[in-house]
Amino acid sequence: MLPKTHRQVRLKSRPVGIPEAQHFEIVAAPMPELTERTFLVRNLFLSVEPAMRGWVNAAQNYSRPVGIGEVMRAYTAGKIVASRHPSFKEGDKVTGQLGWQEYALSDGAGVRIVRETDLPLSLSLGVLGLNGRTAYFGLLDLGQPRPGDTVVVSTAAGSVGSAVGQIAKLMGCRTVGIAGGAEKVRLCRELFGYDSALDYKSSRALSEAVAEACPNGLNVYFDNTSGAVSDAVMPHLAVICGTASVASWDPPPMGPRVERHLLVKRARMQGFVAFDFEHRTEEAVARLAAWVRDGRLRYREDILDGIESCPSSIAGLYRGENLGKRIIRLAP
Repeated sequence: MLPKTHRQVRLKSRPVGIPEAQHFEIVAAPMPELTERTFLVRNLFLSVEPAMRGWVNAAQNYSRPVGIGEVMRAYTAGKIVASRHPSFKEGDKVTGQLGWQEYALSDGAGVRIVRETDLPLSLSLGVLGLNGRTAYFGLLDLGQPRPGDTVVVSTAAGSVGSAVGQIAKLMGCRTVGIAGGAEKVRLCRELFGYDSALDYKSSRALSEAVAEACPNGLNVYFDNTSGAVSDAVMPHLAVICGTASVASWDPPPMGPRVERHLLVKRARMQGFVAFDFEHRTEEAVARLAAWVRDGRLRYREDILDGIESCPSSIAGLYRGENLGKRIIRLAP
């Protein structure tokens, strides 16, 4: 028997910069009604992404901002509990952008049936989800590393960065990770297999540390942060993934000019979002899952319990509280 109501996390007010708990509210909503060619999903896991900051701010972005009073946009993983859709049956495990809520009604648009049932369902929100696909396509399609290349990754212990470093190793590259704090540096070396790991919070100038770790320069820089960390390696940029260190882009922050570095070294700098590669999702997931199964792609999860954890979870990412992919668990 399904409940008559369920809980949703809605955007209460428009943040400027990083969204905090007060920008959200948890409300009880009527259970969605099943109609022809729809199905009902019970969400078991909700994803927390750094990109959510951009999704709720009014600044120009690659997608429409979440509206005030709307359910917070988010990827979820769950189980179909009722269906009137010919392609989705009750009991199927699915993942998609179904929002921060306990139940979601879908017509199937943007929803993927999880075929990797031998692996934890939560991985469809991390190393087999948006984060893993971002690492996969960003590094292989845009960075185009070759065996023997040196690949430098910022936020190297994070859910995207850790996958980038390991995929680069699988491609025969030497890897250098940049992370904040001794524990994250340790994870880079011991769990994710980086050849070298640098602590940007140490007293030593990061530019000096990068020069020592990359005596012959670097071929690919996978940038998850922008800001001061990237200024230390900017002359060698190849691919940018994120801008997590910049609190606001209005007005845009001004920093070192990189054009001369790009010109003289014939470097290429390109931005992208994983949504550009939606049509190749199955390719990426199949390859990533194979690497997970044989132990060549390791991951770490930072799991919070209960929908009550949602409102403050994004800000926690920007404070560096998580060690691994942050996920909200609603049920076992």
